[in-house]
Amino acid sequence: MSFDVGIIGGGVIGCATALSLAQSGARVLLVEKHRIGRESSWAGGGILYPLLPWDYSEAVTRLTERSLELFPAWASQLTHSSGIDPEFQQCGMLVLAPFSADTAQAWCDAHATQMSVTSGNSVISALEQDNEALWLPGVNQVRNPRLLKALHRSLNALGVKIVQENEITAWETHENVVSGIKTSHGVLRAENYIVTAGAWSKSLLSKHALDLDIRPVRGQMLLFKAEPGLLQNIILKNGIYLIPRLDGHILVGSTLEDAGFNKATTEEARSMLYDQAIGILPLLKNASLVLHWSGLRPGSPDNIPTIDRHPVLKNLYINSGHFRYGVTMSPASAEIMTNMILGRHQSMDITPYRWPVSAK
Repeated sequence: MSFDVGIIGGGVIGCATALSLAQSGARVLLVEKHRIGRESSWAGGGILYPLLPWDYSEAVTRLTERSLELFPAWASQLTHSSGIDPEFQQCGMLVLAPFSADTAQAWCDAHATQMSVTSGNSVISALEQDNEALWLPGVNQVRNPRLLKALHRSLNALGVKIVQENEITAWETHENVVSGIKTSHGVLRAENYIVTAGAWSKSLLSKHALDLDIRPVRGQMLLFKAEPGLLQNIILKNGIYLIPRLDGHILVGSTLEDAGFNKATTEEARSMLYDQAIGILPLLKNASLVLHWSGLRPGSPDNIPTIDRHPVLKNLYINSGHFRYGVTMSPASAEIMTNMILGRHQSMDITPYRWPVSAK
């Protein structure tokens, strides 16, 4: 079978891109080094919002806002096509001090975002301290492992060819075109190729990476099992977040560590996350700590991904470097890439997401 597009990397960005292209009629091949959706897309928390959006550039804001426009219908469509509910839900986020209420209010006013300055206990009575807090009621979340399963099943239903446990070993090029990708199970060919390999994108591209700046950033997380309803809203304090799931699980994250491709968990991070979580919500002392894991985010300058065609190789593209917000940015990133491949009009300015090339 011949393919219009070969996608390398089966995380949320790769799966979302494959879905969008397949729905547009393209014949899609998706290649994953390990198992679909088992790296940072699975490891993250699933908050569909930049943690403090006023700390980010407009390039991040525009991409997340477009994704959040698309997400409700996208999640509903995935539920219908797969039979798996990704648990997309609006649960709101309470931001505890320190913060600048004036900065937050100015950003929210400029972006039509509902926010109020309130007492923390007026939203979550079980907090350790009742201090001034920011309440963002419109923040949504998704249960990312379920989202990945829904994407995987939907891709199968659309006839996307999925090859797992298959590592890319080299690029075959002729003049300014990729003619094939060598893998651990032979050569695969398509008309176009998209790298969606997250933290591994730069190393996978090797000499073809040029000035691409994507690096692994380790994040460690904990999972508690509490009674359903113990916590109903996301809490954020000093970069540490607590995310409640419908079944009573509560995620706590996360670290930001420059550890290369080392995915090992550490006792230091476990203790820090545990102490921070209990300090915010003392009732977690009565919950069971059931899991501690890590993932490697695709770190990028200013959290701005690269979504573009290669500067030299005319049929090679990239959709990677989403850092902390791959799940959040996935529908809009897939839309941009699909429009680019198919020559369609873009719904937003994509200049900030161009492949970085330094002047020589």
